[in-house]
Amino acid sequence: MIERLLVAQRALADGQLDQAERMFRQVAEADERNAIAVVGLAEVAMAREDRKLARSLAEQALGIDPDDAAAIRVRDAALAGVAPLPGAPGEAAAAGVPVPRRSPSLATRLGAWLRRILGRPA
Repeated sequence: MIERLLVAQRALADGQLDQAERMFRQVAEADERNAIAVVGLAEVAMAREDRKLARSLAEQALGIDPDDAAAIRVRDAALAGVAPLPGAPGEAAAAGVPVPRRSPSLATRLGAWLRRILGRPA
């Protein structure tokens, strides 16, 4: 599952939206509590400029993990109607949207997710 998330994230970064969506969806369908995969789908929706879907998916991810900074970033950017910039406030901050300065890396998010499902403290 982790490998699929990494491949999906790389595809998203390379602009291969269909491949990214397919991989994120496979993970989300295999584990409906995987907020990382749902946020990935939200990021694909934002890349396609489907802000309504991106917001819905980001809110779904926040229902799974209310502290997911990437989900908050995507949701806020979708609400503001601007494209979120990974790791930087960009246009969203200029529009007055509170966006974290730096979203946790995928590796950090995966580590937190693994600790949570294994029941280990952070």
